[in-house]
Amino acid sequence: MDDKQIILQTDDIHKVTEYISQALQKPVIIENKNFELISYSSSVEEFDQTQQKTILSKKCPVFIIDRLKKEGIVQKLEKQLAPIRVSAMEDLGFYERVVIGARYLQHTMGYIWVQESSEPLKDQELHLLEEIASHVGKLIYDAYNKWSASEGRKDELLWKLIHHEYGTEQQMKHDAALMKLPLPARFSVLVFSLTDPAQGHLLDELYSMINPLPERPRIQMLKAEFQLVLIVHGIGNDKGSSTFLGRLLINKVKDQFSYTEFYAFMIGLGKEYNRLFHVRKSFLEALEVIETANFIEPRPESMPREFSKLGVYRYLATLYEKNSSEDYFSEDLLILISKDAIGHTDLLKTLEVYLANNGKGKQTATELFIHPNTLNYRIKQIVDLTNIDFSDFNMKSYLYTELLLLNNVPAYYKRYKDAIQSNIE
Repeated sequence: MDDKQIILQTDDIHKVTEYISQALQKPVIIENKNFELISYSSSVEEFDQTQQKTILSKKCPVFIIDRLKKEGIVQKLEKQLAPIRVSAMEDLGFYERVVIGARYLQHTMGYIWVQESSEPLKDQELHLLEEIASHVGKLIYDAYNKWSASEGRKDELLWKLIHHEYGTEQQMKHDAALMKLPLPARFSVLVFSLTDPAQGHLLDELYSMINPLPERPRIQMLKAEFQLVLIVHGIGNDKGSSTFLGRLLINKVKDQFSYTEFYAFMIGLGKEYNRLFHVRKSFLEALEVIETANFIEPRPESMPREFSKLGVYRYLATLYEKNSSEDYFSEDLLILISKDAIGHTDLLKTLEVYLANNGKGKQTATELFIHPNTLNYRIKQIVDLTNIDFSDFNMKSYLYTELLLLNNVPAYYKRYKDAIQSNIE
């Protein structure tokens, strides 16, 4: 049986590496697509400095990879099926060698490196490499599948997806296919973030609660130190399906947990997308909801948990900083706060609810538990006391934002109270 047949009939990649080395009488190293060490041969002759570093660190040194990319070697390996001779880089301890891409399923799975420091490979030896390269590619594929079957490796890929650590969407899909990791055609990112690190057990309980749900196949969960990140899958072309599932999950958690446990979490749901490169975007949107919720204390039940519904809440922190640094106050709201304090009226609250209901009297009166005539009287008082014009959309929008700050950020309300007190004194 010749060398080629022995190699092609062997399914152990480590034995194949030895057989290739014996056939060529050269040191051989096999790496995966990311230049990570898979296998290396016993000493036919001494490995050069670069190969020794690769064996020790289990990965080709970064500076070598950069040089190979700069000289176009990596790009050639993607296109060229024949072996490529790489010149020595004496300054880097890199001897002359031959490399060939090990391809399988029309993708480069890794590389076969043959060190040829003593004498170059002959034509028949180069031809042998071409003939066995696809077999090595399949063995790398099989080894990679076995290695990456664990959830830990899948989690690593998902974190890379979230942190934008992939060069191309094609590479991302390729790696996911190798790991048999389903990637959604449409998705939203949902984040549960603990308000108190001491309650870490709640994160485990949340994971355990979601894990057996019938919707679990459409949820990929990642645990961070104080967060549970969920990539929620939508259904095909069903627009809004991942958002709907995200809302359903939030409601199920709310039903299963006690009031105190549920509100131990700040929750953010990013927008729905159908391109994998937007996983990070949806994740950052979910975090922005959480950051906004963290700014507002206490968080009102009306505070949106979805980025798409966040609206003016997005700008509260910026407005707070700007107005505080410039010592700015709304004279109209100062008047109403002062009037409420002196006359025990409820004009400020009335104004907020009236604006929130877009000037609808019946709805506002119902929410405030007052008679419509009482509401009309209060609105007349507000108009008489201030310069507020309810037909001016810009004024109403600004006042509503300022009222959100006053009612949801205690330090901001204190500024107004202190300003009133200073004027009295």
